[in-house]
Amino acid sequence: QVQVVESGGGLVQAGGSLRLSCATSGSLFSLNAMGWFRQAPGKEREFVAAINWSGASTDYAGSVKGRFTISRDKGKNTVYLQMNSAKPEDTAVYYCAARMSAALSTASSHYTYWGQGTQVTVSS
Repeated sequence: QVQVVESGGGLVQAGGSLRLSCATSGSLFSLNAMGWFRQAPGKEREFVAAINWSGASTDYAGSVKGRFTISRDKGKNTVYLQMNSAKPEDTAVYYCAARMSAALSTASSHYTYWGQGTQVTVSS
């Protein structure tokens, strides 16, 4: 079993920065890739970014490419999402997810373990 816990959400002004953290624990040997997703009120959950634990591969949604950076600290079993140049449309609950395959995926159905989410609000 794997536990996933997000933190770091909050209120930020447009143009500002925020760093989200995703701590994992449990049977980590089974994990090979992590992803960040977000869900705004009244909208479907959407892919934000993904990384494999080796750090060799990353993927981003077009809407965040160049502004957000996903990274991982293997020693701390933690994945980060650095959000820069935040926009009001980035407002959402951000979820961290883990999957066993090392292949990156943008589909939420491909991820097995999920955190409870952390709220990010960007004010204009």
